[in-house]
Amino acid sequence: MNLLVLLFLTLLLVPASSAVHRILGRDTGWFAAVGLLVLGGFSAAWLPGIIAGETMAEQVPWIPTANVGISLRLDGISMVFLLLVLFIGALVLAYSARYFTPQKKTSDYYVWMLLFVFSMSGMVLADDMILLFVFWEFTTLCSFFLINRSGEKAAAPAQRTLLITMAGGLGLLAAVLMIIVRTGTTSLAEALQHQIWHDDAGFTGAVAVLIVFAAFTKSAQFPFHLWLPDAMVAPAPVSAYLHAAAMVKAGIYLLLRFSPVFEGVVIWQSMLIIGGLITALIGALFALQRHDIKEIMAYSTVSQLGFLVAIIGIGTPTAIAAALIHVVAHALFKSSLFMMVGLIEHEAGSRDIRVLNGLRRTMPVSFVITLVASLSMAGVPPLFGFVSKENLLKGFLSAGEDGGFSTGVTWTITLLGVLASIGTFAYCGRIVLGCFTTYTGTGRQDEVKEPMHPDTAHEAAPTFYMPALLPAAAGAVLGFVPFIFDGLLTSATQAATTSDYEPHFYLWGGLSTDLMLSVVVIGVGLLAVLGRTRMDTWVPRTVLPFTGVQAAEKIRTGSIGLGRRVGNLTRTDMHALHLTLPGIFLAAIFVAGVLYVGDVGQLDPGHTRPNDWVLIATMAIFLLGAVLSQSRTAAVVLTGGAGFVVGAWYFVLGAVDVGMTQLLVEILTVVVLVLVMRKLPRTFHRVSRTRTVVSATVALAFGAMAFIAAFALTGRRGQSPIAEWYLSETYETVGAVNIVNSILVDFRALDTLGELTVLGIAGFAILSLLNSSFSTSDQPPQESKLWEGTPLGNAADNTTAMRSVFNWMAPFIVLLSLVLLVRGHYDSGGGFIAALVAGGFFALRYLVAPSDSRVKLRFDYALVIVGGIVLGVAVGLTGFLAGDQASFLRPIVIAEGLTLPWGSEAGFTLSTALIFDVGIYLAVIGSVLVALDRLGQAQRYPAELLRAHMRAQGQNTGQLQIEAGQDPGDVPRQAQGAGWQPEPPPSRKAGESE
Repeated sequence: MNLLVLLFLTLLLVPASSAVHRILGRDTGWFAAVGLLVLGGFSAAWLPGIIAGETMAEQVPWIPTANVGISLRLDGISMVFLLLVLFIGALVLAYSARYFTPQKKTSDYYVWMLLFVFSMSGMVLADDMILLFVFWEFTTLCSFFLINRSGEKAAAPAQRTLLITMAGGLGLLAAVLMIIVRTGTTSLAEALQHQIWHDDAGFTGAVAVLIVFAAFTKSAQFPFHLWLPDAMVAPAPVSAYLHAAAMVKAGIYLLLRFSPVFEGVVIWQSMLIIGGLITALIGALFALQRHDIKEIMAYSTVSQLGFLVAIIGIGTPTAIAAALIHVVAHALFKSSLFMMVGLIEHEAGSRDIRVLNGLRRTMPVSFVITLVASLSMAGVPPLFGFVSKENLLKGFLSAGEDGGFSTGVTWTITLLGVLASIGTFAYCGRIVLGCFTTYTGTGRQDEVKEPMHPDTAHEAAPTFYMPALLPAAAGAVLGFVPFIFDGLLTSATQAATTSDYEPHFYLWGGLSTDLMLSVVVIGVGLLAVLGRTRMDTWVPRTVLPFTGVQAAEKIRTGSIGLGRRVGNLTRTDMHALHLTLPGIFLAAIFVAGVLYVGDVGQLDPGHTRPNDWVLIATMAIFLLGAVLSQSRTAAVVLTGGAGFVVGAWYFVLGAVDVGMTQLLVEILTVVVLVLVMRKLPRTFHRVSRTRTVVSATVALAFGAMAFIAAFALTGRRGQSPIAEWYLSETYETVGAVNIVNSILVDFRALDTLGELTVLGIAGFAILSLLNSSFSTSDQPPQESKLWEGTPLGNAADNTTAMRSVFNWMAPFIVLLSLVLLVRGHYDSGGGFIAALVAGGFFALRYLVAPSDSRVKLRFDYALVIVGGIVLGVAVGLTGFLAGDQASFLRPIVIAEGLTLPWGSEAGFTLSTALIFDVGIYLAVIGSVLVALDRLGQAQRYPAELLRAHMRAQGQNTGQLQIEAGQDPGDVPRQAQGAGWQPEPPPSRKAGESE
């Protein structure tokens, strides 16, 4: 197995788990865990080579013109983080299988968690800096969606998390672009070895600031620490993975990766050491303030990350080795503790240490797991956390020996680290004693509920606590044999520094300064735990008159308010005002066009033909009629007629594919307009004569300018070299005769995929917009009254003949759609045109239906869009298996020489390009269905909502009956007959979430 295959299989787990979820439900966590364990086992097979100092590297072209590729590289640093990502991910997903109840919807949870694993794996393996940034942002998006799906209160924390971490992403993007410009390469390994870092101090300092900013936002360093506790609305499995191996570790990885080029850079060291120590201290203080064990855990992570950032800032080989071993130890005890928080809440029903009471007797196994993991975090021997904490103190002390710091600065840094470590010991005691003994602190008594009776809680099943037990047990065992990490962390340390330092880890190394400091930490920490009642009164409950969340929310709402005030200066619904400034610019272009009108060429037979003037005259008639018509129906028909003329023009010019597309788009456009028209008045509102004259003058002037520009710029040059190449080489290269379709699905498939994704996003935007609409009028809309006396007002009777025709035409339309799909490589057709024909089928189905309820779709068309895009991506990625000529959707022939009514002289060839066309087909159909289904429905007032209002008013809900198959649009009229009137939705304050 190679790196690209490993990454692809990690991604493949996402759709596989989604499919398995339909069968296993929440137990999909076991399936996903096994998958990650297998991938972790394959990754571990590379350990001997990495320990020996080897580096694995692979590259596949992605954007070769910009020298950007899917470049992957595995060295010591990447291996450490990759193993944590996969193995901790497996434990968390196994834990998820029992954390969630069978009734809880978890399909999207497993999708986003596995995408999180994929994003982190890609980030730590990425050697191309553009790819690194892409995966960095993927982790941000995954965390946002995982937090946002966690309930009604999750929207605001998810938004704050997204804004803070994406701000850091912009900093990383700026740094990446600066590095690429100055080093001339997108390869991270090559860029880090460039001489520019030593020659240009200004450049080095600027990049250092940007990298630190990106890492601080991701790893929750002061003053960006607020998002991490704020994100605790997410369920325990999300928190466990995010804190132990994912989101926050991304920032630590970035700092370690760039550490070699910033050794000795003052601004780098100053920002990391000062910011890290402040974060470690305030994290410990805030943890001692809290009574919610999940909040305590969150602030403990903030504090531990502060240690890591500060020790990386020291930058000596000893310090870097200490950071690496603490990354491993932190992942073990923190994943265990967060899973235990979820287990305690699940079994005891609370996370408040003032409520939890005596769980040690009823949950003995949970008590032991929490105790062992907490002692490891506190740095108590002989646990693995003690070894890592010893090395942290040794790393702080190395600032004076190898880092060039003065003795005073070294001891100041070390003593602040000792103070933060004492705080760590104290809040670890707060966690264990607060959960499993009786609370003896003070706190706000008005918030303290009646302590729970210990008999109300019980021990969880082994399948529930086992994923938390394993990392805790590993922390206990590894403390005796920490030397097994010597080889891997030696490789990682040498990759993160410019030295050949070989660290050696041990439990007992004799009497030393760092051991004496550990004794001080444990001794003072024990005093703090024993005097926890008094300490609870000493610890200030507030430090500032505002919290970090309040400050962030104030900045967010203030920015929105400022944008609204700025927008109000020009906000208007009047099209004329919107066109004023662009109109001035276009007027200048028009004047320039008039001045040069004599240079546009002659209207000779080489440029025009008589039938062109016939088409122009026909189009002018249609457009003039559309402009002058007062009837919306007539305007739609006439505008559609103009579109059909354009389609006919394409046929005359020989562009059959474009002409077919134009005609089909016009058909669907007319249908959509008809669906919208049912909700609009029959005629347009009248405007003044002055406005009509001005509008007509402007329209004619710019129409003439557009005609002149089109005439001057088209048909006056020979074919370009690339066009000549397509004409002569397309068939030999990909076996296609239809060059237009071949360009879309063979040569520029990645561009097509981008356009397809945009189309899918537009479909979801339409879906979201139309789903969120709600009538705020006092009366339900009576759409049929708008069109009484017209075919739209009596659809059932007026579509009888059309329904009869549709019944026998439907199979032929579907067959035509499939034929156009398959023959796209050899004749006019392709996925887009075929999908438009299928869209015409659905459009006719809507037009001939007597009511909306008769054509209500019984499947999720949003999944059709997703399926099309996913199929396009999956098929495109197979092109990277084509060896030396690998690229996105490099066509792979499946079968040749098939006999079909269409095809080349050598027969029909089935290749992956056709499957890619199927992806286009599905995505386009899904987008069409979104518009048709949502616009084709009347305004809905759900029966449950109506009944709730009627009950609130003391009315008999039995008067409101909805029969099977009844149009939901009829419900408001029934409710009105029963005496209910819909109320407008409550107004929201600015910046308030729904």
